[in-house]
Amino acid sequence: MRAIVQDRYGDTEVLRLEEVERPEPGREQVLIRVRAAGVDPGVWHVMAGRPLGVRPAFGIRGPRQRTRGTDVAGIVEAVGPGVTRFAPGDEVFGVAAGSFADFTLASSEKGLAPKPAGVSFAEAAVIPISGCTALQGLRAGGLAAGTRVLVLGASGGVGSFAVQLAKVVGAHVTGVASADKLDLVSDLGADEVLDYTRQDPVDGTRRYDLILDTGGNRPLRELRRALTAEGSLVIVGGEGGRGLLGGFERAMLAAPALSLVTRQRLRGLMAVTRHDDLVTLTEWVEASRVRAPLDRTFPLGEAADAIRYLHAGKVRGKIAITI
Repeated sequence: MRAIVQDRYGDTEVLRLEEVERPEPGREQVLIRVRAAGVDPGVWHVMAGRPLGVRPAFGIRGPRQRTRGTDVAGIVEAVGPGVTRFAPGDEVFGVAAGSFADFTLASSEKGLAPKPAGVSFAEAAVIPISGCTALQGLRAGGLAAGTRVLVLGASGGVGSFAVQLAKVVGAHVTGVASADKLDLVSDLGADEVLDYTRQDPVDGTRRYDLILDTGGNRPLRELRRALTAEGSLVIVGGEGGRGLLGGFERAMLAAPALSLVTRQRLRGLMAVTRHDDLVTLTEWVEASRVRAPLDRTFPLGEAADAIRYLHAGKVRGKIAITI
């Protein structure tokens, strides 16, 4: 089968399309014929091995998992012993290590669910990681009807789902993006939109019950001044930082420590793609209350171009690899 593989860390030049042996499912594994795979920032981090502090988890000299990609949508080809939820021929979506390939293995049923009806495989493939992260981030922040929510990075993968999910619950949502993406954020349902190049969204002139920071690197003191006295800050990612942890120390270390001495609740989020959350997202997608904001697709052989497009900040919503 074909797969996008790499043997060392680096920029997109380390990726190559190669013929590899097709995997076979073991116990509690599902073999998926991939129809589409989502592209998210995690793909770039594993490819580049950056920040350096993550390499013990990925592999010191090169990634242990040679094939890139995690988000997936496709058709079950075969199942291993112990699998009860799925059967060959089922259309599924979720996460599976090495989804930039003709076939991939999902090592557990817990990260898969039936594909939402009425959407393409490409649309389904961009939902799992970003959708579950947005859902879990909003829950962690205490989202409820009437909550005033600020979404930083509202035109990105997690942010575009967060805007929609907050509106489903009945929150008042302000979305922050660059000028050329404000129309997307409005179309996703935001009550207000702010262009961060012209207005500082956390200057303290407005206060929010919940701020979801989906990948910036603003100092905590700036984010806190836009929170109510008992508001919640949930940090997802930390793009653009320096040092061993590349900015992720805000979420992993600084926010939890500061939360011990203030009434404001500050935390980072380590999201996990779960079957139950995928089912929840499916229900809202099928009810047309949430949609997959698919910008464009790339064929498997152009996976490097897709990652460059994402890392350059050009994406409006999400992109997918189609196979």
